[in-house]
Amino acid sequence: LNGVKIDLRVYGTAGKAENAQQAAIKAVNEGARIIVGPLRAEAANAVAVAVANRNVNVLAFSNNPTIAGKNLFILGQTFQDTSNRLVSFARQNGKSNIMTLYANNLAGQLGKAAISQSLTQAGMGPAGEVGYEFSQDGVVAAVQETKAQLETNAADAIFLTANTAGALPLLTQMLPEAGVNPALTQYIGLTRWDTPAQILELPGVQGGWFALPDPARSQLYVERFQAAYGKRPHVISGLAYDAIAAIGALASQGKADLSALSLTQAAGFQGVNGVFRLLPDGTNQRGLAVATVRDKQVVVLDPAPRGFRGAGF
Repeated sequence: LNGVKIDLRVYGTAGKAENAQQAAIKAVNEGARIIVGPLRAEAANAVAVAVANRNVNVLAFSNNPTIAGKNLFILGQTFQDTSNRLVSFARQNGKSNIMTLYANNLAGQLGKAAISQSLTQAGMGPAGEVGYEFSQDGVVAAVQETKAQLETNAADAIFLTANTAGALPLLTQMLPEAGVNPALTQYIGLTRWDTPAQILELPGVQGGWFALPDPARSQLYVERFQAAYGKRPHVISGLAYDAIAAIGALASQGKADLSALSLTQAAGFQGVNGVFRLLPDGTNQRGLAVATVRDKQVVVLDPAPRGFRGAGF
């Protein structure tokens, strides 16, 4: 941090909201001026409420936008940020009729809402929306309904909210088998399609589009961490790094108040996974790359922007 010194103290929460709230109050009583963490939405919200009247901001590791706002900022990559990036890229590459295939659960509903907003902002309406229950019968029915709506609405792309631990492997197998040709209809993913690595072996994900943090920057961090500690970093450690980087950057600029106005500076911050900035509504915006899977390898189609002007924003 180029000479900036931070008094960093760790308070355990045992993963419980009530413990997190008590820890936050104790931390502020002991002089904390900003809180980094916790992870889960319920605990993060409890912490923010507990310290709101003390003018202390919270940088939580959650990606749940429903808890963001006031003195609570989320650091996790949001569905809205991801869908904005991918819809913009799709439009630039000639896709104008995008339908949505989403799970009937909280994550799926949030993903559907994010995609719908991105399409509206891009001047497009959804070319069909199909929800499904995560069961064999649910997925089978959704595949048939997706094919029917795709043909009726002349959709040229399908935006899937499913992740690799859920229905994505099954959907990307069954949709082509049902006649939804990936060579004619672009598959787009709201989640990462490159983790775990064995997903790259699946025929159905070949050629799909998804967004991810700047892979070059991310790899540098992994290498530095591994050299220092002899193991790969936990996925959330990058968010913790980003939080400290932002605090350090503000301190080096003489903005030691750590106010919401300072935290939401338009230029953003340089994080371990690329540029990012915190938004006044408590969410964030990140410089994301657009990638595909080609011959079982991740190939970047559009690099992550290095700042908040120009392509990608």
